[in-house]
Amino acid sequence: MFPSHLKAAFITPLLKKPNLDPSDGKSYRPISNLSVLSKLLERLVALQLIDHLNAWKLIPTLQSAYRANHSTETAVLRVISDILGALDRVDLAALTLLDLSAAFDTVNHKTLIRHLETCYGIRCTVLDWLLTYLEQCTQHVRCRGHSPNPSLVLCGSLKNLSCDRSCLSSTSPTLLILLRKAACVHIFTLMTHRYMVSAVQTTPRLYRTE
Repeated sequence: MFPSHLKAAFITPLLKKPNLDPSDGKSYRPISNLSVLSKLLERLVALQLIDHLNAWKLIPTLQSAYRANHSTETAVLRVISDILGALDRVDLAALTLLDLSAAFDTVNHKTLIRHLETCYGIRCTVLDWLLTYLEQCTQHVRCRGHSPNPSLVLCGSLKNLSCDRSCLSSTSPTLLILLRKAACVHIFTLMTHRYMVSAVQTTPRLYRTE
């Protein structure tokens, strides 16, 4: 069981830029603060789950996010290399970028638990522990020294448990559909780079004769 007092987050809204309108809610960036013990515990669980994913090779090679020795640079290099290779072969290449805005903040908890169980074989005690971690999470909004009553967090992925984000990225339905279509795909979090390469069918040239 995950202690309930470690699942309470305090959110402080900070103005993104000094010249923004302070009366507009979109001008603020919410900063979520958790207890130090909660972050340490989350980190330990994340390391164990990521070891499980790596041991069973459940993270696809097409993913650059939340993996050791991978970053935005490896994602960009892979995409550019494939496109330049297609151009060198005089093939056609087209690139499509798919970015899901605030995707991790809208994740349904039941969907996440089902995802971990069916796609990654996480069951029994570990799955029950993750379920207790997601349930009854609360957040307090601090503004000018005032903190109203806490509100329940009904959706959203864990902020520090990066393996959950890795799981959501690597088995998203969009990725599975693209792979079935035999397209070239590379993903970084929930931004998907889809690019298609096809050979150019040359046609004989017509020369005018006198």
